[in-house]
Amino acid sequence: MKKLSKYPILLLLYSAATLLVLSYCKGEKQQPVYEDLGSVKSRIINTNTDFEKQINELKTLVSKDSDEKILQERFENIRKTYKKMEWAIEYFLPHSARFINGPALPEIEMDEHTEIDPEGLQVLEELFYPYQKENKDEVNRMLNKLINKSNTIKTNFQVITVSRDQVFDALRQEAFRISSLGISGFDTPISGTFLKEIPSALEGIKETLEQISTDRSKDKALKSIASEINSAIEILKKNTDKNTFDYINFIPDHLNKITALMLDFKNQEKIPDVEVTTALNKNAATFFSKNAFNPNAFTPGKEYAFSEEKAALGHKLFNDKILSNNNSRSCATCHIPEKAFTDGLARSMSLENSELSRNTPSLNYAGFQHGQFWDMRKDDLEGQSSDVISNKEEMHGDLNVILAKINQDKNYQTAFKKIYHSQKTEVWQLQNVLASYIRSLAKFNSDFDEYMRGNKSAMTKSQKQGFNLFVGKAQCAICHFIPLFNGTVPPTFKKTEQEVLGIATNGENKTFDNDLGRGKFHETVATLQHSFKTPTLRNSNKTAPYMHNGGYKTLKEVMNFYNKGGGKSFGFKVENQTLSDAPLQLTEHEIDDIIEFMKALDDQ
Repeated sequence: MKKLSKYPILLLLYSAATLLVLSYCKGEKQQPVYEDLGSVKSRIINTNTDFEKQINELKTLVSKDSDEKILQERFENIRKTYKKMEWAIEYFLPHSARFINGPALPEIEMDEHTEIDPEGLQVLEELFYPYQKENKDEVNRMLNKLINKSNTIKTNFQVITVSRDQVFDALRQEAFRISSLGISGFDTPISGTFLKEIPSALEGIKETLEQISTDRSKDKALKSIASEINSAIEILKKNTDKNTFDYINFIPDHLNKITALMLDFKNQEKIPDVEVTTALNKNAATFFSKNAFNPNAFTPGKEYAFSEEKAALGHKLFNDKILSNNNSRSCATCHIPEKAFTDGLARSMSLENSELSRNTPSLNYAGFQHGQFWDMRKDDLEGQSSDVISNKEEMHGDLNVILAKINQDKNYQTAFKKIYHSQKTEVWQLQNVLASYIRSLAKFNSDFDEYMRGNKSAMTKSQKQGFNLFVGKAQCAICHFIPLFNGTVPPTFKKTEQEVLGIATNGENKTFDNDLGRGKFHETVATLQHSFKTPTLRNSNKTAPYMHNGGYKTLKEVMNFYNKGGGKSFGFKVENQTLSDAPLQLTEHEIDDIIEFMKALDDQ
C-alpha cells in the first residue's frame, strides 16, 4: 500500500575458490566432474552487456523525443533483462543492487544521520509513468548512473570467483524473492508491470540451474523444475493484469512447487549449504513449511540462541510480578495471550493508571523484526525487555534488584544455572529468557498457512478473494511482506522497514497525529519524521484498536484510511509520506473481503 523504503547497504562481497566436485555414483567408477562456473559468470556478463546496450538505445530515443509508449516499452525491456541476472546482482553485489533497482526513496545512513539520494530503475519508473519532456535531462542523468552500475557489474564479475554452493544459494534466494517481493510488484509500484517481468527472473533461474547441474538431477529434479517454471510462465502470459491475477492459487500451485523442487535439486546434486545463519532455514522447502524460520537470525549473538528451555523459563518470568517495582504488574498484564499479546486498549496504561502515548503492540511475531517498539528504538527483544522493565511508567523495575530476588529464589536459581551454567544470574540472561519466550510465540498455523501447505479447504471464497486484492489492487503486500506480513524485507530478512503514513489522531481523520515516531531519535533526517515500524498483520483481527496511537477502532477504519490514500488525502502536510497518496478505489465489498482475509491470518 505504499512505496517501499530502502534495502540495507551490505558491504560483503562473496568470494571463494572455484569448486571441484567429485561425483561418486554407487556401483560406478569414481569420476571427477569439473564445474565450469566461468560459464555462469559469462552468462551474467553477456546479459549485462545487453542491459547496457538497451540503456544506451533508450537514451537515444529520449534524445529524439520519442513517443511515451515507445519509451515505456523499451524501459520495460530493460527491466526484464535485469531480472534475468537479478539473482546474481542481489546476492554478490547487494550494494549495487540497491542503486540499480532499489526503491525511489533516500538511502539513510543511520550512524551519520544523513540521506543518500535514490537512483536506478524505480526512480526512472517515476519519470517514465508518465513521461514529460521537461524531465529529459533528469532521465538522461539517471540512465547514465545506470550505465555506471552496469560497468560495476562487468568489472566485478570479471574478477570475483563464485562457487557452486553460492550460485545455488543465490538462485534459491531469487525464487523466494519472486514468491514475496516479485509477486507483490514491490519494485514496480507505479507501472505495475511485475507479472510481465517474473518470467524473465524464472528463466534466469532455470538456465543457471542447467549450467550447474550434472547427470545426478538431469532426469529428476532439474527436469521437474524446468517443467514447473515453464508451466508458471504460461500462466503468467495468460494474465498480466495485477488486479485480476489469481495469486492465491499461483503461489501454492507453482511458486511453492519450484522452491520445493530446488531443495530436491540441491540434495540430488549434493550441494553443501553456505555456512551463514539466515532467517529462512536452509532445509525449508517453501516459505510456509513448518519451522521454516530460524529465530536465531534475529538474536544479538550465539550465546542468545533460542531453546525451548529458555522459552519455558521466560514464560514463567513473563507472568511473574517480580519484574515490577512493587510486585503489582507482570508482562502479561499488558500483553494478554487471548488478544494476541496486546491489551485491547487504545493506549497503554501506566502504573498510576494514566494513559501513555502509544498503543500496546502485539508480541506474537515480534521475534522476526529488526527494531522493537513502534519507534524501533531498540534493535532486538533483549533490549526491549529491559527498556520496559526499567521504564518508570510501565514496570519501574530495577534490574539489579530483580536479579537479587531471582538469585535468592531456589527454583529460579536452579533453572538459570541449568541453562547458562553460571553461579549467579546475569542481566543478559534475564533479558534472553524473556526474549526467548516472545520468540516462541510465532506459531505459523493460521488458515492461510494451511492453505499454502496444500489444504485448499482452509480458506473461504471471500478470504481467497481478499488475498488476491491484498496482493493486487490494494498493494498491501508491498509493505506487509509475504509470508511474515510485517516490514522485514524478504528474502534475506536482514532489515525491518519503517513507514510514514500520515496517521490521524483517530478514525475520523480530521487531526494529524504529531508523534515523531522514529524521527525523535533522528531529528536531522527528514524522511524519518513521523515514521513507525511496519507491524505484522498476523493475528490483527485480535489486536484492535489499531495504529501506533490506537486511534482506529476497527480494521474497517484502517482500510478506509488506506483506501483514501493516507494522510495527504485528508489534507495533512506530510511531504515525506511513503504511502502512495493515490486512492485505491476499493469498493465496500472488496474492503470486506480483505478484512476477511486478514482473519485467515489468525493463529489457531
